[in-house]
Amino acid sequence: MKQYLIQYKPFLLFLSKFFLSYILLTILYQLYLNQFTANQIDAVTQVVANNTKQLLTFFNVDFKVESYSGEPFLRLIYNQKYVARMIEGCNALSVIILFIAFVVSFSGKIKTTFLFIILGIFIIYLFNVTRVALLCALMYHFPQKEGLLHGVLFPLFIYGIVFALWLIWVNNFSNYAKKNT
Repeated sequence: MKQYLIQYKPFLLFLSKFFLSYILLTILYQLYLNQFTANQIDAVTQVVANNTKQLLTFFNVDFKVESYSGEPFLRLIYNQKYVARMIEGCNALSVIILFIAFVVSFSGKIKTTFLFIILGIFIIYLFNVTRVALLCALMYHFPQKEGLLHGVLFPLFIYGIVFALWLIWVNNFSNYAKKNT
């Protein structure tokens, strides 16, 4: 049994770090969300919606974010047409939690790990705002493609960014990369 544990120690260490960090961050996120009633929009989702508005208005798009009492979502209005609603899941925090858990599980030097996590959060956030803006524009022009756009292309977009960041991390900065060079 001891030899078995020694043989699989790197894998078991990876799993332990991943699940511990993922569970801890998920609990913290849930505690944050519990501050809001079922019909309230959390602050991070509101910031994402407002940053999306800033991005689109920079490109001279008539874009509004509307909220109504009792609705657990924000209405996204593109050129005076209601194109999408933004819920808590659109803020990419769950994707960021997954990203952090993966980086921690393949940790490197503490300072490098911390800086990469901060940079990764920033990049994921920017790409998420861009993703929401592009989705609104495409939903305005191609409303019949909602299933493909929202259900396939845009999840691939955000998870593709996260996957690219993971590859950069593992191949260049993690302790795993140092052992294989």
